[in-house]
Amino acid sequence: MDVQPQQPSTQFLTLEESAKVDAALLSSPEKFLTRLTISSLKLLKYIAQEYDVAVEDLTAQHVIAWFEKDSKIRREQGIEASYLKW
Repeated sequence: MDVQPQQPSTQFLTLEESAKVDAALLSSPEKFLTRLTISSLKLLKYIAQEYDVAVEDLTAQHVIAWFEKDSKIRREQGIEASYLKW
């Protein structure tokens, strides 16, 4: 199976950011949580842009609806058509 790298717009942690996390004086679980938090922030910014609202104004319903939409796209059109590539 040929796995293609994600496009830059959907890569949630840049190599530079990852290197900075690696260099931080954190335990492995703390580094994982840091990476997850940075990635989550980027995804929340993207979702807010999709709904044309500020990140601070996103609701749980916005996030749920967005994941439902992206999941439906993945099921119906394939993984390459969805935003999240997993």
